[in-house]
Amino acid sequence: MSFRAEFLRQLPAVSAATFEAAALALFRHQAAHCPPYAAYLRQLGRAPAAVGALADIPFLPIEFFKTHDVRTEPAAWGPQEEFLSSGTTRQQRSRHLLRDPQLYRDNAARIFEQFYGPLPGWTFLALLPSYLEQGQSSLVAMVDDFARRSGQVQPAFFLHDHGALRRALAEAQRAPSRRVLLIGVSYALLDLAAEAGPAPELQGLTVLETGGMKGRRRELIREELHQELQRAFGPAGIHSEYGMTELLSQAYSLGDGRFHAPSPLRVLLRDPADPFDVAERRPDGAINVIDLANIDSCAFIETKDLAVQHSDGSFEVLGRMDNSDVRGCNQLVA
Repeated sequence: MSFRAEFLRQLPAVSAATFEAAALALFRHQAAHCPPYAAYLRQLGRAPAAVGALADIPFLPIEFFKTHDVRTEPAAWGPQEEFLSSGTTRQQRSRHLLRDPQLYRDNAARIFEQFYGPLPGWTFLALLPSYLEQGQSSLVAMVDDFARRSGQVQPAFFLHDHGALRRALAEAQRAPSRRVLLIGVSYALLDLAAEAGPAPELQGLTVLETGGMKGRRRELIREELHQELQRAFGPAGIHSEYGMTELLSQAYSLGDGRFHAPSPLRVLLRDPADPFDVAERRPDGAINVIDLANIDSCAFIETKDLAVQHSDGSFEVLGRMDNSDVRGCNQLVA
């Protein structure tokens, strides 16, 4: 059995106790078989054999997904699907090339169910206009797959028709056996909240914001954003997703502002002034991500996000590092 087949067979069973061994095995594989990552390691003068702990792993700067085809074993496959980050015509968008699109969907579904329970117990309604308009969004693909797996009757996506969305929310809440999740980009949720106010159909939902202002509104810290949304959607905590085009896994905040990583994903923080000073437990710093589901691209990514980390491993995103480009999955400012 190939390394890839055996790794994917074991991926759903990865736990906190087995994560490090799995990550180090994947690091050695990608150090040999992911050409952009291998070239980066050579440029650093870092011998893969000398890496014996998670904090020793060199993380690939996320900008590589804009400038390179980040693929592991590229001679063995051609892309079956391509996800693009949000952006403008003046910005080059990140590209995540997928060998197996079903891997992304299955992994995302397992993660959602880890935090929220079975998909058939939910109705998914989405307000993601910029992602729909730009196309090739991993978030849109995920929500579409969730809606299909849930067996819901209502359409999932609403571009700019808030009236149709409000009617769908009211209808969905009449199904007693289902919970309703409204997932939206931040500026669109704020537009809906400003238009509808505390309307009855906006109460009793689980609201999940994915970030994203993109110059449409004044930048808000997360606490301000959630307070504004709660005026329309009620006092229950606003949930959040931490995900991005370059990852196949997502972390979720269940209403308390703290993101919790699922079993295939782990966040390590680095010193913002020294990208190679990484620690498994650091109170604050810039985010490095290990995503074991990225077996076909690169699992070790250096982001431009800043965070604080708590003793239980949960983390709060503070904002973006200075001089980094604004990205659709993070609307926060420090």
